[in-house]
Amino acid sequence: MPSFSRILLGLFCLLVAVLLLAPTLVVIPMSFNGNKSLAFPPVGFSWQWYKNFFRNPDWTTSFSNSLVIALIVAVVATVIGTLAAFGITRAAARVGGPLRALLITPMVVPGVVLAIGIYAVYLDAHLVGTVTGFVLAHTMLAIPFVLIAVQASLEVFDRRLETAAASLGAGRLTVFRTVTLPLILPGILSGALFAFITSFDEIIVALFITSPYLKTLPVQIYTSITRDADPTVAAVGTLLFFATSLIIIAGLLFGMHRGRT
Repeated sequence: MPSFSRILLGLFCLLVAVLLLAPTLVVIPMSFNGNKSLAFPPVGFSWQWYKNFFRNPDWTTSFSNSLVIALIVAVVATVIGTLAAFGITRAAARVGGPLRALLITPMVVPGVVLAIGIYAVYLDAHLVGTVTGFVLAHTMLAIPFVLIAVQASLEVFDRRLETAAASLGAGRLTVFRTVTLPLILPGILSGALFAFITSFDEIIVALFITSPYLKTLPVQIYTSITRDADPTVAAVGTLLFFATSLIIIAGLLFGMHRGRT
């Protein structure tokens, strides 16, 4: 029989989970509202807002823009963040510490301040409203997440395994490919996932560097909310909620599978 303290702790955890999920779960019934309003509880039932998302070019274009930019950012930020994590981990403490603090600066600087600085630079460089501008800005924001995830894996990595492989005649590239990379792969994948989500959900910087010809999905959501409060926003939120849940579940299953093998 579980003790009373364990039952109480379980109930507390359940309550916290409900409080965290409640705002998200409310969006789901709102997406089926029969009226053109973000009202809860919804009135009637309709699929029209999901149809509007897939048929309206403003929504489909902004979604494809966010997806393409986020995929590019995930690749670029993962490569740069992984290399930076290796350099910091294997550098002297007096050098690695300041470098790490410098690279995670985008996480601690207020988003509005960072957005104003990026916008000022982009005006002179003619990068406002361009895919290149979005990729560069989002990569800068995503690198700290990759750095932290990969560095956490490297901190618990046993470097004697690399020494053993090298003593058996393996070159540096072979050691990295066959020994280091498989062991730190979960950290790299976590960093790539965080980089993708950071780019896909970013709104503050995107509002400053967007243009009528290039909008990301968060900007389109913000525009829709401020303009007409279209329930299509709730439909988009519901789709993103289920897509994110599937990604998280897939990641957990992948981690469980690696733990068993």
